[in-house]
Amino acid sequence: MLPSLAALFEGFTAVEATVAVLAVSIAAAVAMEFVVLRFARRYVSHTDTGYDDIVISSLRAPLVVTAGLAGVFVLTQVPAVRASVVVEPRLLDAAFGRPSLSVIVLVWAYAANAVVNRVVAAVNEEGGRFDFAPVFSNVWTLAVLVGSVGTLLWLWGIEITPLLGAAGVAGIAVGFAAKDTVANFFGGIALYFDDTYKIGDYIVLDDGTAGTVIKVGVRSTTLLTRDEVLVTVPNAALNASKVTNESAPQRRRRVRVPIGVAYGTDVDEFEALALEVVEAEPLVLDSPKPRARFRSFGDSALQYEILCWVNGPTRRRRAQHELNRALYVALCDAGIEIPFPKRDVTVAGAVGPTDGGRSAVSPDGESDATVDLSDLADEAP
Repeated sequence: MLPSLAALFEGFTAVEATVAVLAVSIAAAVAMEFVVLRFARRYVSHTDTGYDDIVISSLRAPLVVTAGLAGVFVLTQVPAVRASVVVEPRLLDAAFGRPSLSVIVLVWAYAANAVVNRVVAAVNEEGGRFDFAPVFSNVWTLAVLVGSVGTLLWLWGIEITPLLGAAGVAGIAVGFAAKDTVANFFGGIALYFDDTYKIGDYIVLDDGTAGTVIKVGVRSTTLLTRDEVLVTVPNAALNASKVTNESAPQRRRRVRVPIGVAYGTDVDEFEALALEVVEAEPLVLDSPKPRARFRSFGDSALQYEILCWVNGPTRRRRAQHELNRALYVALCDAGIEIPFPKRDVTVAGAVGPTDGGRSAVSPDGESDATVDLSDLADEAP
């Protein structure tokens, strides 16, 4: 496109073409700075999001630099200018034309990378589901770097085919040598697009490891356990295992408190008392309402389950502790029995005929659980 603009100055003298090109470049740069960008900033100031402000501020420098340096490149392509200078056209391109285009490429590459990085930082500050965005930011930075280097090599006429072949061989070697690192890298990208978890979520792995996500990197994810121990898990392992996110889709979590009461208990009185105790606990949410559910008839108790909700998975254990304490005290004060397994042992002073004086066998073949104390006394030293 830029070489075609040079045709517009055919028939101009060298001085006329130089003055015209420089005037147009300066005018374009001034118009870009004080007209286009000012209007754009005024427009985005009335929007609800701040992302467009980031884009406008990041693109200010490349737009102005492009408007100015494009004129320098066009000037090196004007036939009148190329014919009037004392240096060869090839040297003119090497000294002014290609360097101007190279600066434009570098400025735009820097701006493109800055836009993405600033948007990622803004998204992370707002929270939400995009806490894996730093992984995307790193991939984007790598892509911009490779693209800008390839463009610069093409501008300067450097053959990149041998470099691509060497890069392919090197990539295969690096892939075999650092296969775990590569697997973790792509595992992190997969976790980002799957939206498995985000920073601040409480997750549980299939091997029992549980903790709050505090850092998501390119290679690994760091968890903070309830024991305040940092656990670093490779992204490849996370991508291959079952991950239970207890903070999604919402942070509230249900607490189950199993409890048994004796047969003969007034179930209406017990349920009312249990719900009163649960509703008085500050950790328990008012909505959804706590419930008492009669689950089964146990061996020695009526098996109940108290269901309530807390604001976050990390509060579940503490709520269970407080509810167990409060229920025990309340039931004891109300005289409601909490049954527990009991074993009766019968000790007899004398028994009937036995086999060797140790155990008696009933006619049906079952042994009696009594012991002859006289035999034990005879055996004592």
